[in-house]
Amino acid sequence: MNQPINHHPASFRDPSGFIYEKDGTIFRFVAAGYSEDYDLLMKSGLADELLKKKLLLPFTEFSENHTGRADWYKTLQPQQLPFLSYAWEWSFEQLKGAALTTLDICKQALQKGMILKDASPTNIQFVDGRFKLIDTLSFETYKEGESWIAYRQFCECFLNPLLIAFHTGMEVHRLMLSYPDGVPATVTSSLLPFKTKLNASVYLHVHLQAKMAGKHSTGQKQTTRKITQKNIDQILQNLHSLISNLSLPVQTTTWNNYYSETILSETYFSEKKKLVSSLLESTEYSSVLDLGANEGEFSLLCKNDAMVISTDFDSDCINRLYKRIKEEKRTNIYPAVIDLTYPSPSLGWRNEERQAFFKRTKVDVCMALALMHHLAIAKNITFEQLAAFFASVCKVLIIEFVPKSDPKVLGMLKWRKDIFDEYDQETFEHAFAPLFVLERKMIVQGSERTMYVYRKK
Repeated sequence: MNQPINHHPASFRDPSGFIYEKDGTIFRFVAAGYSEDYDLLMKSGLADELLKKKLLLPFTEFSENHTGRADWYKTLQPQQLPFLSYAWEWSFEQLKGAALTTLDICKQALQKGMILKDASPTNIQFVDGRFKLIDTLSFETYKEGESWIAYRQFCECFLNPLLIAFHTGMEVHRLMLSYPDGVPATVTSSLLPFKTKLNASVYLHVHLQAKMAGKHSTGQKQTTRKITQKNIDQILQNLHSLISNLSLPVQTTTWNNYYSETILSETYFSEKKKLVSSLLESTEYSSVLDLGANEGEFSLLCKNDAMVISTDFDSDCINRLYKRIKEEKRTNIYPAVIDLTYPSPSLGWRNEERQAFFKRTKVDVCMALALMHHLAIAKNITFEQLAAFFASVCKVLIIEFVPKSDPKVLGMLKWRKDIFDEYDQETFEHAFAPLFVLERKMIVQGSERTMYVYRKK
């Protein structure tokens, strides 16, 4: 009789196995039907090579069958992930990084007689400072003459949104939220400018695929020409080259030059960094959520052994943070493009496959620095609503109050009616008092702003 296990709601489509949770630990069930492919993965040296290159999430084999299922072959315990993010929370550079990682892995697999049978961004996670494949069962034995079955999925999930973003300026996280299973070639072809039809690679991977999709839908006979391993290798190389050369032009937004041009003053900025550093040093924590992180200047002040989720609604800011942590080899920061007033919802079958952002995000410390006035004034969210929200995500809250006399608030109110009679420090403190204990309160030197440290009751 099978033992009851906590089957992960996102892991049910692949007959090769599934992941489940037992006593707070994630395990992977490998079915007997996948045994030949799994053995080839291990014996060919592919797994060792990918682990050595840090392209595959580390795992260990367990001899115990927790499930009691008769078709059990192996139990794997993967490295436990501190945080899961999805493609609809990634910036352009993040999706590009995940795409190139997928192609690198597929190329390595082909050299060992295997190939990726799927190419979904949900199989890739940003962990330890780089993207890695987390689905150990994504490989299958390569059969000469067969095409790469995951080719269309790769193009729809990676190439197409990157091309649309590059050529039209649309943001990849918004595209992926609209098309969580990937942007079809027909949609991509219709959005790309005509000049892209003159690019041989884009024509091959997008416009030709869109034409073929049209023919398939009308029932015309499909080509059955066999494809060689060399052909697949050339396709992988071509995709890699095409995506590697996609880079967004340097953009200037209100937020990505915030530190260099729109900050109140250098004194304020340096004093605020000293203050936040001292507050973090005097706080015990292992996880931090930095909301409205901009380019992550304050996320970078967190200790290296703490997991730090850095969010901002400006994808260009997250792009820059992603590039910076890669350059500085910071492995504990997880950038995510999140609009706090429209955070990622739960998606997928029964709304359970992909959890909403704040269901995945419970932390010790939450930082909301120079953020609250944007939520309270630009978005009309009350202090009571904000207090309840912060109490739902963290134990300790470091929050900055920006008064109405502040130049930034005055600027916000310049072009709109001031209906915010209750936007003052006393009302703010009164709203947070029922849910939090005030531990510290201090002026940020160089400004009229106040920093609060609250602990959840």
